[in-house]
Amino acid sequence: MTIYWLLVAVACVSFCMTGVLRRYALVRSLMDIPNARSSHLIPTPRGGGLAIALVFLMALPVLVLSNMLPWNMMWALLGAGAGVAAIGFLDDHGHIPARWRLFGHFASAIWALFWLGGLPPLHLFGMSLDLGWLGYVLAAVYLVWLLNLYNFMDGIDGIASVEAICVCLGGALLYMMLDHKGSPQPSLWVVPILLVAAVGGFLFWNFPPARIFMGDAGSGFLGVTLGILSLQAAWVAPQLLWSWLILLGIFILDASWTLIRRFLRGDRVYEAHRSHAYQYASRWFGKHLPVTLAVLGINLFWLFPIALWVGLGELEGLVGLLVAYLPLVVLAVKLKAGGLE
Repeated sequence: MTIYWLLVAVACVSFCMTGVLRRYALVRSLMDIPNARSSHLIPTPRGGGLAIALVFLMALPVLVLSNMLPWNMMWALLGAGAGVAAIGFLDDHGHIPARWRLFGHFASAIWALFWLGGLPPLHLFGMSLDLGWLGYVLAAVYLVWLLNLYNFMDGIDGIASVEAICVCLGGALLYMMLDHKGSPQPSLWVVPILLVAAVGGFLFWNFPPARIFMGDAGSGFLGVTLGILSLQAAWVAPQLLWSWLILLGIFILDASWTLIRRFLRGDRVYEAHRSHAYQYASRWFGKHLPVTLAVLGINLFWLFPIALWVGLGELEGLVGLLVAYLPLVVLAVKLKAGGLE
């Protein structure tokens, strides 16, 4: 099976499986019921993101057997992804206490870091900084924060799917560009494109107006998987970690800025709310589609070029990150992210 047929198969199976999960959710009454803190107006089935996780993870052994993915990377993605997706699936069916969810998230992160070899040395202004065991701690916190912020940001139709597709396309393009420059990265682009195919099949059902929501199983899985892919990229070329952080900029900035403002105000940061920038924007427009398309546009026309500039070694990573994030900070302030609802 060529990689292109595999991608088509993954997208088709993801599409069909999401439809099956939608019917399952309707039969089991797994519905998101609108309330005062919701961004949607009608009851909608949830849990469809499980299709993304299942299809993507089942395709990984095919890549390994085709010599397109190393065994250690497969085990990192398979163990951590399956663990986070399982926790999310159970939470979609019935509430799991936060401490047990957090324990499972850190266990999954530690599993992934064991197979990855921890946090690669950071590339900063021409210097290589190896953080040793502190790097493991920071990398674990990074993975857990990323999977949870992805959950926070999955609040309107299509936004989490579009973000994952944009980030993975950017990551795959970086590998291709490095290969073109004479730094061969054979087949590394395949894994992010595989995730694009899995998310694409689901997005048909999730594009505004959504017929099913991703649920914790899907959002947490995407967060931890994108985090693992970003760390793998940093092992390939140190500057690529900065590129992936730039590609993830919309979600990282909005979630982090909102959390910090609510924490400083003394709010219970673990409680549901509607104070993210994208949520304020969706209320201002009165619908989800313009905001989801705006996320697509910012990724394509702002974050993509800067991430590529950094990834090709033409711009210092930290400088590129600051340049990329500054307008996002301004946008978050204008949209009152983290402000009182």
